[in-house]
Formats: sequence, structure tokens, C-alpha cells
Amino acid sequence: MAQHQTHSHDSHGEHESHGSLKSYVLGFVLSLILTAIPLIFVLNDIVEGTAANVILLATAVLQFVVQLFFFMHLREEKKPRWNLMALILGLVIVLVIVLGSIWIMGNNEVYQ
Repeated sequence: MAQHQTHSHDSHGEHESHGSLKSYVLGFVLSLILTAIPLIFVLNDIVEGTAANVILLATAVLQFVVQLFFFMHLREEKKPRWNLMALILGLVIVLVIVLGSIWIMGNNEVYQ
């Protein structure tokens, strides 16, 4: 019987590490705010052109960070941080592909 109690305590501890209702609600509210900011700025013609792109990009990056910390539980990971390293590797690969493609398209002159 003591063995059963220990097992249920361990599974309860694992459940707590997934996040609380408070952290999920906070993440959800932050996500809503970060979604509303560019909508308000662009739809009300407060900003246009490059400024609109900067606001959109900045809120998208912040949205990404909120998703990682509040829903993907990146901060709760134990050592070694394999998920963080895999994420960084994936971001580097995507960055190389996107910037390399832009560089190639920008320097692709047709010689006749």
C-alpha cells in the first residue's frame, strides 16, 4: 500500500510540472494582446509601410517567446537542455535557408 501511495505522489508531481491554470491563462492573455496590437495599429492606419512591418515582426517574435515559455514549457526543462538546443539548431537552419534564398534572389542577375 505504501508503494501505491508513492507512485501516485510521483505522478502528481509530474502533473504539476506541466504548468498551472494561472500560467496558461497568463500566456493566453499575452497571446491575445500580442495579436491585437498589430491589428489595432494597422487597421486604424496608425502606422503604414516599414513601421507596420516592424510592429508585426516584433509582436510575432514576442508571440513566439510567449508560446515557448507558457505552452511549450521551455523554462521547465531539466539538464541537459536538449529541446532548447534542438530549437536553436532549427532556427539556425531556417535562418540560413531564408537569408540564403533572399541573398540568391537579390544577386541573381541574368547576363545576356
